Amino acid sequence: MSVIMVERKVLERNDAVAQENRTLLQTNGVFSVNLLSSPGSGKTSLLEQTLPRLRHEFAIAVIEGDIQTDLDAKRIEALGVPTAQIITGGGCHLDANLVKKALATLPVEKLDLLFIENVGNLVCPAAYDLGENIKAVVISVTEGEEKPLKYPAIFRNAAVCIVNKIDLLPFLNFSVERLKENAHAVNPQLQIVLTSCTTGEGIDEWCNLLRTLRRKDPSSASA
Repeated sequence: MSVIMVERKVLERNDAVAQENRTLLQTNGVFSVNLLSSPGSGKTSLLEQTLPRLRHEFAIAVIEGDIQTDLDAKRIEALGVPTAQIITGGGCHLDANLVKKALATLPVEKLDLLFIENVGNLVCPAAYDLGENIKAVVISVTEGEEKPLKYPAIFRNAAVCIVNKIDLLPFLNFSVERLKENAHAVNPQLQIVLTSCTTGEGIDEWCNLLRTLRRKDPSSASA
């Protein structure tokens, strides 16, 4: 019982800071996306494909979460996009306070879009509100169609599921339709996009979905 109470207090403190982040971002008209996945699903590669398509239309920044290195942040910085690095030192997820500190290093008042690349993990990040507008979960076709059933919380809390590495489909026993059935069994409203960061397939559709979601968000649209 005491463990449950401690966890609840931690999440309550996190939620309070997340609301501060949300207020800051919404006040400045920033639409924010929390990217979640297991390690190796292709979050950074997805950003490398997404940012060049949107950066001439929107002012964008990225918060990069990593357990130990700044390798992914360097890949994003190479694109000329403002980037804030969070190294968790072994922590398996970002929390709202870490994001608050990262936001203090970015020109929030000048931004339209913010991507938060969370630590690779399909369990812990699902419980932590960072103050983002939406969560987007990335899975690759090498992970199996059962992921939504095994990790329902992260799919239940996400608005978008990006199924990445579809260029590998001819070589795998992976059913996109079965994945969709499993994902929609957990979250009927989940929007699913198929992408390949190798061929570029589906990236424009993902970018168009981001434009639509941002346009529908009252705080972003009014900025």
